Parts: sequence; C-alpha cells; structure tokens
Amino acid sequence: MKKSVLTRYRVMAYVTGVLLVLLTLGVIAKYVLDINGAAGFTRVVGIAHGWLYVVYLVFAFDLGSKAKWPVGKQLWVLLAGTIPTAAFFVERKVSHELEAKTADESPAVAKA
Repeated sequence: MKKSVLTRYRVMAYVTGVLLVLLTLGVIAKYVLDINGAAGFTRVVGIAHGWLYVVYLVFAFDLGSKAKWPVGKQLWVLLAGTIPTAAFFVERKVSHELEAKTADESPAVAKA
C-alpha cells in the first residue's frame, strides 16, 4: 500500500472532523443559544461537511480495501466522520497501525 493512500485519508479525516465540530457548534448556537447569523453558518458548514464527507467515504473505503480490513472495522472508519471528534481518534489509531505497514513495504534507498 502506498503512503499517499494513508495521507489523503488522514487529510480528509481531519477536514471532516473539523467541519463536523463546527457544524455541531453551529447547531448549538442556532437552536440552543438562538444566536443571530448561526442559521447561515450552519447551512454553509453543513453543505461543506456533506460534500466533503462523501470524499472522505471514498478515501476511507479505498484505504480499507487496500489494507484488507474486515467489514466491521471498515464500517467503523466510515462512520467516524458522522460522530463529532470520532474522526480524530479513529484517524490516529488507523495511522499508527498502518504507518508501520507502509514503512515495511517501502524499498530501502541505496546510496551511491
């Protein structure tokens, strides 16, 4: 597995996680605190999170298929983008697990 597959998953996990936290804060501001302007913020962040979550799903599925994960683990990683802050913890765990595999598979560089 190439390191770029893990890198693009990591980037999208962070982007999705940040947008989901912002969306959660926007929903709290809109419905609980009744702050003016929160509705527009929530709408924009919600749309951005929705579209980028689809990209996250594609990258996470690609990573899981190349890492040959079982279905349960694959589903957990895919759903991590829907639970606030879960994407950060799942990304960290997946990265630690797969960085060792990508390091083992990379060829050694010979010095001339």
